[in-house]
Amino acid sequence: MRAIQLIKPQQWPELRDIPEPTPGPGQVLIKITAAGLCHSDIAVMNTFAAQAGYKLPMTLGHECVGTIVDAGEGAKPLVTIGENVMIYGPWGCGRCRMCAEGYENYCYEAASRGITPPGLGHDGGCAEYMLVDRARYCIPIGDLDPVQAVPLTDAALTPYHAIQHSRGKLTANSLAVVLGVGGLGHVAIQILKHLTPATVVAVDVSADHLKLARTVGADYTFVSNADAVKAVKDLTSGRGAEAVFDFVGIQATIDLGAQMTKVRGDWNIVGIGGGLAKVGFGAVPYECQVSSPYWGTRGDLYDVVALAQQGFLKIHTERYNLDDGVEAYHRLHQGQVIGRAVLVP
Repeated sequence: MRAIQLIKPQQWPELRDIPEPTPGPGQVLIKITAAGLCHSDIAVMNTFAAQAGYKLPMTLGHECVGTIVDAGEGAKPLVTIGENVMIYGPWGCGRCRMCAEGYENYCYEAASRGITPPGLGHDGGCAEYMLVDRARYCIPIGDLDPVQAVPLTDAALTPYHAIQHSRGKLTANSLAVVLGVGGLGHVAIQILKHLTPATVVAVDVSADHLKLARTVGADYTFVSNADAVKAVKDLTSGRGAEAVFDFVGIQATIDLGAQMTKVRGDWNIVGIGGGLAKVGFGAVPYECQVSSPYWGTRGDLYDVVALAQQGFLKIHTERYNLDDGVEAYHRLHQGQVIGRAVLVP
């Protein structure tokens, strides 16, 4: 089969021919119908693969949708051959306290046991077939379009989880700021508009991204610079936003987020751009809660699927085939993708 694999750290991946996998005990084999590309993949190429010591070559892709075509011993009674599913990404041990509470994304034992997400430590979904370690990670999608469904596994799951953390503060007359209207940010706007009565402000450096923000429901859009802080303060009588969601995480957006959050507000740093927040007495507004959420729970993912099935989430996608997958990564790295890039094998 064909797969887009990272061969060496700090190099672009390659499209290669590799053996088709066979499911072992407990595993499920899916035929990939769509795979999402993410800025996290760029971070894998540039940094994570070397720092974490990923075993290479490794097939990229942690946003995965496909059809179940086979299963190993112990998994067959738990799945239905031919069912269309998406793959929950942050795999856990299933036994620690965090996993028992439903937070496999924060599994205590994953690192020590070498449990990693697909495409972020072992072979992912940018291929024709993929192995899933446990049947519980296969989430039914019904008749959702695979291209629309695949970004839900991260580009919707991650902002949904972050927004749930701050949802209690997003009441009437509140304001939420979305920094970065990319793959995650444009979905976050839709989730905020559907689940809360908050006024939503979108901030980005790209005019095209701000246009997308308005299309999906943002009430106000501002170019990402110091003037955006004043604009947010003007909208809130000088107080700032009840919740700020930073889906970029570079130093420039972190510096903006610190200034936009109000006293007793929530500052959620979701993006992995490498910026560092200065936190302490006087560095952030009084009683400001700073959070760094990671992905979401399986329960969150079921909720996200339901939102999509009810028509509340429309993911802006650009479609590519495997032959064009490496070029799609170049476009993503250069900021030329509007919304989410999706591979269709």
